[in-house]
Amino acid sequence: MILPIDLHALSIFLAALAAGLLTCLVQWLLHPVAHRLNLLDHPSGRKDHSQATPVTGGLAMALGALLVTYFVSDTATRVLYGFMLGSGLLIGVGVLDDKYDLPWWLRIGVQVLAALSMIYLGGVQIQHLGPLFGFGDAALGRFAVPFTVFATVGLINTINMIDGADGLAGSLVAAALTMLAAAALYAGNDGLALLIGVLDGAVLGFLAYNMRLPWRPRARLFMGNAGSTFLGYAIAWAAFRLTQNPFHDVSPILALWVLPVPVMDTLVVMLRRVVLHKSPFHADRNHIHHLMLDAGFGPTRTALFLALFSGVTGLACGIALRADVPEPLLLGTYLALCAFWYWLTSPRERAIGFFRRFRTLGLAPR
Repeated sequence: MILPIDLHALSIFLAALAAGLLTCLVQWLLHPVAHRLNLLDHPSGRKDHSQATPVTGGLAMALGALLVTYFVSDTATRVLYGFMLGSGLLIGVGVLDDKYDLPWWLRIGVQVLAALSMIYLGGVQIQHLGPLFGFGDAALGRFAVPFTVFATVGLINTINMIDGADGLAGSLVAAALTMLAAAALYAGNDGLALLIGVLDGAVLGFLAYNMRLPWRPRARLFMGNAGSTFLGYAIAWAAFRLTQNPFHDVSPILALWVLPVPVMDTLVVMLRRVVLHKSPFHADRNHIHHLMLDAGFGPTRTALFLALFSGVTGLACGIALRADVPEPLLLGTYLALCAFWYWLTSPRERAIGFFRRFRTLGLAPR
């Protein structure tokens, strides 16, 4: 019997495969260049890797994704070029930041410029939040541009903050992109699903070098700040395009639930720092991956566990939306989870004990 083939799904798979293979090739080509130009992350301070490791993964992902996108996309030039310009700005400054450790105000300024490129050149912005508060569609009006800039910069830095264990940020982003692509297909937005699939393929190509595996005890390269900023920007662009399209309606609340771990964790960690009269950007070991590592999870198990959690929550949100669960209830549940995480991690020993109990379920490293 010949099984029917979904041509849209097949085209997405082939485009993602091409982006993944191209990313792997670029990573291989950049490996000696990274050592020659000292684009390396050296062991120091809170870092737990034992050798200087190339940080060219972000550049490879961007090249792999953007090149394939350029050739396979039939998206309007304005939309595509807005995304490419913003990505180029972030990657360029990110590479310089990986090498020279640029001041924070310069990094934030470039992130704002990238967001404005997405808005004014690409025509992508958050114009409404849906019926989140139970009073009809919450249109942003004149606040659309500043809110979009704030959300974009927030997502960029959220991915940067969660990038603290081998394979973690890439796994969470890959899970989110997979769910966003599936939602785009379900909504009939095949063109956007293709572009998100390309981004997903590039991330998976990076993970082939970044995940710890039984035959490879350490990551061969990192994404660096160039990679984390690019991925945060890509998630923002994909989520905004998906949820702000009146012809392929997808509720904005879904964007919160496909990337719950880094957003919740960043909000809680920064709030606790403010409560303790510290800078919200003060470095510490209180992120979720630090707690899981201290509880005995290895980096690979941490990445897979949290990616699975993201997949489950995203799927649950999708099912709830399809069942017409009120969006204010989904927002309330999200905020309740944030409150639970704040309570669980204060003190941090309680969270470590919570994760240790999961070891009895076979989730701890062998």
